[in-house]
Amino acid sequence: MAAPHVLLADLQAAIPHAPVLTDPDVTEPYRRDWAKDPDAGVPLAVIRATSTEDVQEVMRWASKHGIAVVPRGAGSGLSGGSTAVEGGVVLTTEQMRSITVDPVTRTAVVQPGLLNAEVKRAVAEHGLWYPPDPSSFEICSIGGNAATNAGGLCCVKYGVTTDYVLGLQVVLADGTAVRLGGPRLKDVAGLSLTKLFVGSEGTLGVITEITLRLVPPQPPASTVVASFPALDDATAAVLAITRVMRPAMLEFMDRASINAVEDALKMGLDREAQAMLIAQSDSPGADRTRESEFMADIFAQHNATEVFATDDKDEGEAFTAARRFAIPAVERKGPLLLEDVGVPIPALPQLLSGIANIAAERDVLVAVIAHAGDGNTHPLIVHDPADADMTARAHRAFGEIMELAVSLGGTITGEHGVGRLKKAWLPDQLGDDVMDLTRRIKNALDPQGILNPGAIL
Repeated sequence: MAAPHVLLADLQAAIPHAPVLTDPDVTEPYRRDWAKDPDAGVPLAVIRATSTEDVQEVMRWASKHGIAVVPRGAGSGLSGGSTAVEGGVVLTTEQMRSITVDPVTRTAVVQPGLLNAEVKRAVAEHGLWYPPDPSSFEICSIGGNAATNAGGLCCVKYGVTTDYVLGLQVVLADGTAVRLGGPRLKDVAGLSLTKLFVGSEGTLGVITEITLRLVPPQPPASTVVASFPALDDATAAVLAITRVMRPAMLEFMDRASINAVEDALKMGLDREAQAMLIAQSDSPGADRTRESEFMADIFAQHNATEVFATDDKDEGEAFTAARRFAIPAVERKGPLLLEDVGVPIPALPQLLSGIANIAAERDVLVAVIAHAGDGNTHPLIVHDPADADMTARAHRAFGEIMELAVSLGGTITGEHGVGRLKKAWLPDQLGDDVMDLTRRIKNALDPQGILNPGAIL
């Protein structure tokens, strides 16, 4: 193989408009995503693609020389999905930021570098709405959302990213660019390849364009918030609500996360509560009032110590913002190992009580927030990397929580992806046959194994 500077000179000549960065001070922030994987390698270069053609040239170059390519969006991932590989290159799509909105077909054609919040604002100018709303929607990219099949707070009613992806342009490992799907609400021609790439975490191809389905604006919402003296009361209330209706939001915070948020925001949250639920209804007309009153009654019936209901948008948004701020708030207590386990909703009580038992047994702080309405929880394990014993206990708890979720018929990830940090537990969930099928698909599309090596498999 030619010397690195010769290889990079050839690449820069092929993509004259795309910066190829090698200064260690510049490339350092691109080595890890928000999961802060300690095993991140030092990349040969960081490439800021500006077009699909740039991405094609990078993949042709990488395929020719057998060099690993790690696709990257905004770097807000939570599973080590964009951890740099030693001697490979990081291919960032952050400068690919165009969007075209068609209000007639209710679609948007978007490049991957736009942030989720920017997509929401752009389509809102046309009286439309893009629903998926990860807590990090202000800083996460739409390309990263597609790569991980991101979810969010309103997904209990409105669905996750894949439900809004109608088409993709994807660059394969050999540099071939393919178009999958398109601006059609119904299309069953051929295999469902679009869905194959959504959630593939950059291991099968690099997404360079996304066709999104849009919907009319979300109706006004009413918010109901309740504090509970016992965890079992809160989870029983969740089951009682989801058995009857699908709320626009049904979020959970445990005592540790409540107190972390209260430390930071001083909202007057009940520090003694073992759990808090934040629910919303956005049904039209009288149905919104009926659903809000129903949820408030359910909370009261399940021993809520305080129930607060409001139709005021700003008041409701304040509680939603508090829930979104939970991860940064808990992170102020120390570095986190971030979980993303989900279970069928009836198993939510066993999952939450099991997590509490693991935290006590391993003597680590585990704060839990959850999209309770769809069974997707985010246990946040606080640890001190300088304390070897604590770190070992935290990592043991991390694995035991995933094992618990799988034993309850759940998943090791509901929306963050497998990345590198969770792949050791994937076979336990999928089984040998599905893992073999996954490898066969990967090998067919990326026979050299150069696309995001080390992620998922």
